[in-house]
Amino acid sequence: MMLRLLLLAALLLVHGEVRAETPAEKAGFAPRLIIYNARGPANSCGPGCDRWIAVEGQVDEGAAARVSRFLRDVKDTRRPIYFHSPGGSVRPSYVIARLLRSRKAVARIGRTISAACAGGTQVDAACLKVKTAGGEVEAELTTRNAMCSSACGYLFLGATTREVAPDAAIAVHNSRLTLLVRGPFSAQQIADFKQRGMERADRERAAFVVSMGISRELDDLIKTVKFESLHVLTRPELYRFGIDTRPLPETPWTLEAASRPYVRKIAAAKQGDGASFRTMEWRLFCENKDRARLMFVRESDQSGGGLKTMMLAAGSDKSVAFGRYPARVGKYEVWSDVVAPDAMQAMLAASRLQMGEGTLSAEGKTTLATFDIDTLGLGASWTQLLASCPANTTRPAAATSNLNINAAPAIPATSAAPANPAK
Repeated sequence: MMLRLLLLAALLLVHGEVRAETPAEKAGFAPRLIIYNARGPANSCGPGCDRWIAVEGQVDEGAAARVSRFLRDVKDTRRPIYFHSPGGSVRPSYVIARLLRSRKAVARIGRTISAACAGGTQVDAACLKVKTAGGEVEAELTTRNAMCSSACGYLFLGATTREVAPDAAIAVHNSRLTLLVRGPFSAQQIADFKQRGMERADRERAAFVVSMGISRELDDLIKTVKFESLHVLTRPELYRFGIDTRPLPETPWTLEAASRPYVRKIAAAKQGDGASFRTMEWRLFCENKDRARLMFVRESDQSGGGLKTMMLAAGSDKSVAFGRYPARVGKYEVWSDVVAPDAMQAMLAASRLQMGEGTLSAEGKTTLATFDIDTLGLGASWTQLLASCPANTTRPAAATSNLNINAAPAIPATSAAPANPAK
């Protein structure tokens, strides 16, 4: 009888909250989860898409109710939802995930940059007032440096279509049970209650992961990552766990405002059964108003093979031939060639481009492998780049030094203390 009374007292006087974000992860995020409609330039969220739903900030206990009210008023269930969050409370995340599942939602990881907040931090009081005012927010969208960590990952799993761009990140770690104790309980009683609470949380998470159609391997991995650390899911893990099973995830072409600006695209190509992916990057420079240069960078082929030739084609007769001898920069091989004006126009007019790789065998035979990439964002980014391009005929050297492929996201690629995502 006394044991039953003690258990009842514990249930009444001990408040437990399972959380999945560390204090360092909170920097640069809204203190509670916000959700709003955003509108950007044509095709900013995909072909024919200029409107999306932004979900950002820390997942708080009242988040599920707010998200539910918001989604009731959004009739377009195929409008993509972009997440940028460090995590937070776990149980509201499960509720929101199931709301998304009922909508058959499309989820991606991306940062929504409000035009009205250009002079602020995107999370200062004035900017949050703009984002939560209830109207449609004029904004730009980027996957670069975007992250969905800890409890945010559970929200993300709720969608039926899930896409993680090659320059965005989803990170996981184990949860922590926070207790608020009132009453004359011993340290042992509190420890026992905490252990039971975590065991229950582990069971709930395992059941949730499976119910979302995700491999149990994800839950097994989460249990091995300490709360104080983060593990960024690798592309093979995203594929193997069933989170993002696209064979060639790619970013749009975007303008990079470096000391020498250029237009950039990143992709990751599945190798074989998906046990590995090969990262690739295209960098398009303007040398003058009439002359462009395309750089193609990829991870070196570890399997060796014969002599390689690379080519990018826009249509049947307009192409950029990179030649046979790439430069080597660390573990990457770098191909570069001039883009003739007519080939540049063909690239801008095409909806898709074809990459071809020819391999010359020891027997003198050439085998050709091809894959397509899209041109989403290429026209707008190239127009922006031309505005800063010199009018003279000076040819600057190709920018192969300090090459840093897939420099984003600004969080670690392995289990480690989280970096400040605001940087």
